[in-house]
Amino acid sequence: MSTIKTEPYLHQKDRWLQRGRVILAQYDADSIVVYQAYRPAIGDFAAQQGYFGGEFKLSRMTWIKPNFLWMMYRSGWGAKQGQEVILAIRLHRAAFDSILAQAVHSSFQSGLYESQESWQKAVQTSDVRLQWDPDHHPGGNKLERRAIQLGLRGEAIRCYAQEWIIDIEDISDFVAEQRQHVVSGNYEALLTPAESPYPVQDLETANRLQVPQIFPTSC
Repeated sequence: MSTIKTEPYLHQKDRWLQRGRVILAQYDADSIVVYQAYRPAIGDFAAQQGYFGGEFKLSRMTWIKPNFLWMMYRSGWGAKQGQEVILAIRLHRAAFDSILAQAVHSSFQSGLYESQESWQKAVQTSDVRLQWDPDHHPGGNKLERRAIQLGLRGEAIRCYAQEWIIDIEDISDFVAEQRQHVVSGNYEALLTPAESPYPVQDLETANRLQVPQIFPTSC
């Protein structure tokens, strides 16, 4: 874990929002970290080359998650077949803000879209999907807090794979070490990336994401 800042899980969990929608992430003034899990053929290439290529398919939607524990739940802490390589991808913040600005919910949300038809049109014309799913405790229990994941396709996935990335780090060994603490229930020893609510400064984007408008603080 050379570039990812970590902190004891128990030091973080009580200061995180306990319910509702929040983009928990590790970020600084210029970048933000998102996570993905892949089979070795794709994950190893990306970590070694610093971009997505090889067997990575630009024709398939890819989902990014800024919340580490949400990625751990989805990948079984790197134990699920085809998700053994856990990648920490550092993106330019301007690119991530662009992703959020383009995001359209993957299901109709009354009050946000005038009609089913207007939502369907938005889905067809946007290259970014948005889902809010229950976040999870390290041990797998569902929480009241909602975690975001963002699906990229078309021009968005091309830019993501080849232009928006600052660096890619294979954190599979770190994940395997922390998985042992989860399996044994030793949460006092569990380390997770230090994360804080991500500041969504654009009011229109914040309203569409259904999150409070947050302005920058030190992270």
